[in-house]
Amino acid sequence: MKTVASIVGFVGGECKGESREQDAWRDAPVTSAEIKGKIQGRIEAIFELVDRNDDQRGFDEVERGLVPLLFGFGRLLFAYYLARREERSADLVDGWYRKGYRRRKPGRKYLGTFFGQVCFWRTYVRRPGGQGLHPLDLALGLTADGFSSWAMEICARLSTLVSYEQVTALLLYFLSWSPSKTTVEKAVLGLGRYTQEWFAAAPPPEGDGEVLVIQIDSKATPTATDEELEKRRGKRSQDKPLSPRHRGRAKRARRGPKKRRSPGDKSKNGKAATIVTMYTLKKDKDKDGKRVLLGPINKKVYASYAPKRHAVAIARRDADKRGFPKGSRKTIQIVTDGDEDLECLVKELFPEAKHTLDIIHVLEYVWEAGRFLFKEGSTELTAWVKKQESLLYKGKAILVIQHICDARGQVVPGARERLDKIRDYLAKRVRLMDYHELREQDLEVASGAVEGAVRHVIGKRFDSGSMRWIKERAEALLQLRSIEINGDWQAFMLFVKRRLREKSRREAPAQRLLTTQPAALPTYGLAA
Repeated sequence: MKTVASIVGFVGGECKGESREQDAWRDAPVTSAEIKGKIQGRIEAIFELVDRNDDQRGFDEVERGLVPLLFGFGRLLFAYYLARREERSADLVDGWYRKGYRRRKPGRKYLGTFFGQVCFWRTYVRRPGGQGLHPLDLALGLTADGFSSWAMEICARLSTLVSYEQVTALLLYFLSWSPSKTTVEKAVLGLGRYTQEWFAAAPPPEGDGEVLVIQIDSKATPTATDEELEKRRGKRSQDKPLSPRHRGRAKRARRGPKKRRSPGDKSKNGKAATIVTMYTLKKDKDKDGKRVLLGPINKKVYASYAPKRHAVAIARRDADKRGFPKGSRKTIQIVTDGDEDLECLVKELFPEAKHTLDIIHVLEYVWEAGRFLFKEGSTELTAWVKKQESLLYKGKAILVIQHICDARGQVVPGARERLDKIRDYLAKRVRLMDYHELREQDLEVASGAVEGAVRHVIGKRFDSGSMRWIKERAEALLQLRSIEINGDWQAFMLFVKRRLREKSRREAPAQRLLTTQPAALPTYGLAA
């Protein structure tokens, strides 16, 4: 655990006094009465700071001096609370004694809390020849990780927003203490083991509309290659560089020259994550009495590195949960970018849905075709594309495809092959392009919601410079980020704490949340 000022000690010379004050009860248990006396002394120190008659001090100086005092006060209150609970735990210990457990001497424990590290003592009981446990830990719901659940929660939640290194920097800046970067990742991986169970058990949102819209897309994130992983996991040299300036040079010397990429090779080594955006629309009428759909309502996202089938199966499960099961005859619209795999999965799992090809994706192909006919940036190119767009909105996609076919005779032979591919791509998906009817029904014609989710959920956190992910380790963070963005974090944490308590009651020894081993990629919906 990193510390500043002896884990948020007093300012200046009082910092050392804070360390000695804690050390005074680190070698033997201290009663709650003794700690209460220290608390009263701390209160006096706080009032002394704010009551001091010193006209030279400004508000800023008082504020900066008050913060570490209050954090120290918080640690003392926790120490008092824990000591008091231990003193009242005789009945708990006797209960285990009657079950055949034997009492041992109280042992010292350090607990990382929001206010910093707290030292306390608690009794240990053990069955002869078997496992032991701490009754106080079970009663308070403490894990065996050495951190409070809130401290671990803060680490994991911040990790959904910024890098692990930035998490430790932020905590160190605002709290003056921080777990290590490794511990922060362990908290993410530990909570990531509960995300699939949470998504399955999470209740449906209330107040949904009558039309369900599902948008699906993918985004590749930089992934570590086998060669990079081998370098990471290799033995570290004990040789130290002559100075910190030469660290990079020493690393390169140990690893050997960097392999030159072949033409066309991508350094990103991207692995795709599939993201699902789901929301409903509520039926209403405008002032002219025309039917309109209001929304989006209860928008939720789900993302995973598992195969696309898993993401579509999750969408099917959530659609059922939200009151849109197969055979319900309720309107379900699915918008994709024309991916053939997704089209097959939608046909299988959502046979009743209206499948739509994102019109912006279609227009990208139209623009590409137009550039073979007209000069880039010309008014003729813009007018031609606008004409095709108007035809698309009128439901005349066949005519747009015909115009692209007619363009073959106006371009050089080398461009005809590409025009044929554009024509074939659109012709295969013409049944997904009835934009006139969709607009009449006030349904979606573009996938803006999922495109925004791709950038916000995946791109912003997982696709920055120098990042290299391992899919299984990134999966935990990706799912936690989805939970955070959905606004379900508090409900998820209550779910995790309930599961940990249930495990503790069944298995007796305190459970661990922190882990170095990521869970396997989810398999829901993948079985044949």
